[in-house]
Amino acid sequence: MKPHPDKALLDELFPYIRKYQELASKHGINDIFQDNGGKLLQVILITGLKVLKGREGNDAIDEEGREYELKSVNIALTKSFSTHHHMNPGIIEKYRQVDWIFAVYDGIELLAIYKLTPDELEPYFAKWEETWYAREGRDINNPKIPLKFVAEVGQLIYQAES
Repeated sequence: MKPHPDKALLDELFPYIRKYQELASKHGINDIFQDNGGKLLQVILITGLKVLKGREGNDAIDEEGREYELKSVNIALTKSFSTHHHMNPGIIEKYRQVDWIFAVYDGIELLAIYKLTPDELEPYFAKWEETWYAREGRDINNPKIPLKFVAEVGQLIYQAES
């Protein structure tokens, strides 16, 4: 097989990608190309949060020990934030215990970061819980939180320069 002409450009860029990964590794992110790792690094550096290890708990913690749920959206693809693939009362209860950080991207460009409290998100939690019981205990597949709601209700903690 013959390499694409852009392979030379990739070879030129790759040392910088390695440096990006080294920075991410320093902050507990093992792969910038998995699970929004590169975007997660940017959000934690801006907010001063630290990544929590593991996939079961919350996503990040601040210097005072408060935990956070982190979500991001790419507005080039969708206008709502994904939540959990098996939403149920246990997950909802976990979500009710922490503040949420919502990062808004256009492609790879970070536009804004919002913070919402559990009280501000309660209308969604209550709706999901009601839906779960109405479905006789069947988990809800990834209910969404609209960007419009986040931007209207949330506290803007970062905005990109225009």
